[in-house]
Amino acid sequence: MNSEILFSMALGLQEPWKIKEIEFASSKKSGLKKLHLHIGFTAGSRFPDKTGALCNVYDTVPRKWRHLNFFEHPCLIYCNVPRIKTEAGNIMTVTVPWARSGSGFTLLFEAFALALIEREMPVNRVAEILRVNPQRVWNLFNHWVGKAVASDAPSKITKLGVDETSTRKGHNYVTLAVDLEESRVVYATEGKGKATMQAIKQHLDEKGVPENQVDQLSMDLSPSFIAGAADFFPAAQITFDRFHVTKLLNEAMDKVRKSERKEHDDLKGQKYTFLKNRQNLTDKQEESLAKLIELYPTLGKAYRLKVLFRDLWDMPSLPAANTFLKQWCADVESAKIPAFMDFAKTVKSHWSGIVHFVESRITNGILEGINNKVQLAKRRARGFRNLNNFINMIYFLCGKLKFDYPLYFT
Repeated sequence: MNSEILFSMALGLQEPWKIKEIEFASSKKSGLKKLHLHIGFTAGSRFPDKTGALCNVYDTVPRKWRHLNFFEHPCLIYCNVPRIKTEAGNIMTVTVPWARSGSGFTLLFEAFALALIEREMPVNRVAEILRVNPQRVWNLFNHWVGKAVASDAPSKITKLGVDETSTRKGHNYVTLAVDLEESRVVYATEGKGKATMQAIKQHLDEKGVPENQVDQLSMDLSPSFIAGAADFFPAAQITFDRFHVTKLLNEAMDKVRKSERKEHDDLKGQKYTFLKNRQNLTDKQEESLAKLIELYPTLGKAYRLKVLFRDLWDMPSLPAANTFLKQWCADVESAKIPAFMDFAKTVKSHWSGIVHFVESRITNGILEGINNKVQLAKRRARGFRNLNNFINMIYFLCGKLKFDYPLYFT
């Protein structure tokens, strides 16, 4: 078996394609050895146009692609690609089987690059290993992600979670729309607030999701999200995410601690003694907590209200949740702790969405897990200069998309 046949088999070439010439030579500039594979086609071959009709070759155009390394040596593929004249009289360049149109890489090279990214390697590092410009890796990455997003079909979505994340600390925001049943990002868009809710609705419309199919919506207490939900998802029942509500409750608890801390030095360093769930405290923290809530009555009242509020999430029915929350708010009024009175006002103005949790049992907890992956996306996308790279990395990591590039390396 000669080397031309061997490399033809290795590349999976079929008639009329074949290896014409093989060169293994050093670069005049760098001295780096490279493998050059020249591919041709059988004389007299005809190629199909878009309708499938076989057409004669009109002329050829020279093309070059970067392929996977041959051992440690870069490999380049060359071919004078045929152009055909269609029955309609148009000139069309034939699509070669080893590369996609417009790419300077073979399909296997692109698949290998994506496999490295999938295995948690930053894009710049992938580019360094493959000895190519990072922007070229981003280009191929964005092509395949964009293609997968375009073919994605979230047509069965009924429970939607919405949350925002910053692209970088103190910088722009990206809003994520998540299918809570499939635990995946179905849409990501720049910005936050009402306009992003409209963008999410438009995306779902374009994907064929019927009007009013989304009947459950989980989100934080953002006024702009609430306004967007009312305008663009009027049939959806809102559940305000319990983790965001609990965060506001903890902030109220910490305000009380800070107020007391101004007068009492022994409260220094006790922040998490009051914020952690009691079952997560160390023995030392538990001992400190018991002592401090006895010494400082206001802190004791606040801590009791904080712990008591958690019972809301375990209420067996909506009437029970309403009764419980009314009594809890009455207890807050009696305690007259300003931070908790402010929190109670927030609860009252978002009442229905908070108590609806006992019926829907949905939260943005899935989004918190996805946000951990988004933090990874930030690290992988470090050095990105446009938001599209970051959004596509989120899709790649959290979209559970189906890709049609060769999966030789997964």
